[in-house]
Amino acid sequence: MLPSISRQSAAAGVLLAAFALAACSGETSLGEALQATGAVPAGSGASIDQPEFNPFGDAVSTPKPARQVIQNPSLAEVLKPGPLPEMALGRDDAPVTIVEYASLTCPYCRKFHLETFPKLKREYIDTGKVRFILREFPIGLQSGAATIALRCAPQERYFELFGKFLEQQARWVSQEVRHEPIFKIAAQVGMTRPQFDACYENQGMIDALKAIKDRGRTLGVIGTPNFFINNRLVKTVIGMEEIREMVEPMLANSSGPGKVTATR
Repeated sequence: MLPSISRQSAAAGVLLAAFALAACSGETSLGEALQATGAVPAGSGASIDQPEFNPFGDAVSTPKPARQVIQNPSLAEVLKPGPLPEMALGRDDAPVTIVEYASLTCPYCRKFHLETFPKLKREYIDTGKVRFILREFPIGLQSGAATIALRCAPQERYFELFGKFLEQQARWVSQEVRHEPIFKIAAQVGMTRPQFDACYENQGMIDALKAIKDRGRTLGVIGTPNFFINNRLVKTVIGMEEIREMVEPMLANSSGPGKVTATR
C-alpha cells in the first residue's frame, strides 16, 4: 500500500511541477512541460496536449502566422501605448521604467510579487526613481479568464486584485476554466456577480487584452515573468540585487526626472 501511495504522490508532484512550468512559459504546452520533467519521454509519441487555444477566445486550434519580433526594441517601442490604459505605479516622469509581463497562474510571478515587489516599491517606486508598469500576458485559459476579471476591477483596485490573485493562487488555479473560484477572489475587492458576468461579454476589452499579449510577443516576451528595465529585456525572475545592478547605472546616467537613458 505504501509504495502505491508514494507513486501517486510522486506522480502528483511531477504533474504540479509540469503545470507550473506550462503556466509560466508562453511557448510551452503542458505536454512539453511533462517531457521537460521526464514524465513523458521526448519522442515517445505520448501527448496530453489539447489543440492550441487563444486565452481570450475559443479553444479552437488555428494556424499561427510567423511572428515578427522586434530585435533590440527602443525605449519608445517598449513604451508605445496599447489599446487599454497602462496599469502603472510611480511618477510618470521617473528616470527609469520597469515593465513586467505577468500571468496570474505563474508561480514565479507570485514569487516575484511576494518576495521582491514590496522592496522594489519601497526603494524605487515610492521614492520617484522608477515608474512600474504591469502588462497582462496570460498563459492558459484559466489565467485568461482571471485576467478578464482583473481588468474589470475599478482602476484604483487593480493592483490590489492582482495581488490577491497571486497570493491566493492555490484557491482558483486549475487546468480547465472555472469561473466560480475566480469570482470569489474578485468579490474580495467588491465586484458583484452581475459585474463579474458582464466582464465576459465585453468583447472589445477581451480583444484589447489579446492585443497587449500579442504586442508583448512582438517585443520578444516569451513567458512570465519577463521584464523590461527601460528597453533592456530580462527573460527571467529577478531579485533586488539584479534590479539594483541594472537600475543604479541608469539613474546615474539620468539628468533628473523624465530623463532616461536607453540601453542596448
